[in-house]
Formats: sequence, structure tokens, C-alpha cells
Amino acid sequence: MATKTKAPAKGGAKGGATKGGAAKGGKGAAAGKGGAKGKGAAGGRAAIDFTKRDHAGAGLPTATPRLKTHYEQTVRAVLTQKFGFTNVHQVPTLTKIVVNCGVGDAVKQPKLLDIVVEELALITGQRPVRRKAKKSIANFGLREGQEIGASVTLRGARMWEFLDRFVTVACPRIRDFRGLGTKSFDGRGNFTLGIKEQMIFPEINYDMVEQIHGFDITFVTTAEKDDVALALLHQLGVPFRGDEKPVTPKVAQPAEAA
Repeated sequence: MATKTKAPAKGGAKGGATKGGAAKGGKGAAAGKGGAKGKGAAGGRAAIDFTKRDHAGAGLPTATPRLKTHYEQTVRAVLTQKFGFTNVHQVPTLTKIVVNCGVGDAVKQPKLLDIVVEELALITGQRPVRRKAKKSIANFGLREGQEIGASVTLRGARMWEFLDRFVTVACPRIRDFRGLGTKSFDGRGNFTLGIKEQMIFPEINYDMVEQIHGFDITFVTTAEKDDVALALLHQLGVPFRGDEKPVTPKVAQPAEAA
């Protein structure tokens, strides 16, 4: 009787487990895979990871900034004729743009600096550098090495794109804007201006702002004199106070050029 009871157990184990159980298990596993891939339990569509897909412009060369094209096609010739330059290398150009923001309250509230860093990254498209105090000041409760600000240095294509967005989008959003002052040149062809609110940039969401703060923007040029730098920035579209009609850069589109 022991052998009779063992034989069905082996047969059941072989037949039921391999044929029936394995088959059913295979169908169940297949159903589980199908549910994970496609419909799922609720019959909805699974999420697609778009970060692993190539965009439409993948493999194509990066387009030249619009303002840089305007400088090469128009501004160089205008400045050469106006100041009588005899060499192409004498024509001034824009070297870099520095965006600097000081956060004095970061000494007591370090989280404010984190918010400023995130907003500067959204505005400029580049990761800011945290600035530290060079010396201790007892009256302000400041110690050497504490982080009290952030800055971004833009060069190349990001510099031209930032200037284009600042001139065409940000400046018109300033309240009661009547132009930028011309007294902020340093005597060596560099121009610095102050922004009171970061809200003028469209990248900043008004509902997500916790504190309104300003920052300084410095335009560094290769001009040796302020009048040459003023003419350069004016031709690039920077709206200065007193201009009857600011210069608007016009660049031929690829379809029009063809």
C-alpha cells in the first residue's frame, strides 16, 4: 500500500506539476509580463520614458545664436564705419556676462541661498558658483568661509542667448521702464546694471517665489573706451535711456536667405 500511495504521488508530481502546473504557471507568467508591458490590472496604458528617446534635432549641428549672427553681419560693419577701425581685430565684441547675487540673510537662513542658486540656474541655464566670505566681520555676524552669495559667468552661445532674452523679453517686463542708465560704465568698456526683481524673467514662476531679490549683471567687452562699448551694446539692442527708438536686431531667417 505504501508503493501504491507513492506511485500516484510521483505521477501527480510529474504530470500535474510539469504538464498542468507548469503550463498554467507559464500562462500566468506570460499574463503577468503582458500586464506589466501593456494593459495592467486596470487596463490603462503604461508610462513611457521619453528621456531615452532621441529628439527631432538629434545629430544636427547646433544653431548659431540669433544675436551673434546679427553681430557678425551688421554690428561689425557699423562700428568699423563709425570709429574708423582699420583692422578686424580692433572691432570690440562681447567677452562674457557675469550675473552676481549677494544674499546677506544667508548667514542666518542658509536655505535662502539654495533658493537663489536654483533661480539663477533657471534664468541663465548654467549652474551657479557659491561665493564665500573672504574675511570675518563681527558687526554683521559674518565669519570667514561662510557662503553669502552666488554668481554665474556666461560665455559663448549661452552668453548670446542670455543677452537676447534679456533685451527682448526681460527689459519690457520691468515696471515703468524708460531705459537703462549710461553712467554705469567703469571706464574700461564694461557695463554693470542692477535688477531689483527676478520676476522679470519668464523662467521664474510667480507662485513658486518665496522671496523677491535682485542681482547685478555685468557685460564685459573688449572695448578700451566707454563710448565704443556704449555703441556696441546699443547696436546689440540694449535699450539705453534717452534713445528715441532702440535698435532692434534683425536677422534673416534661413528660408528668406535661401
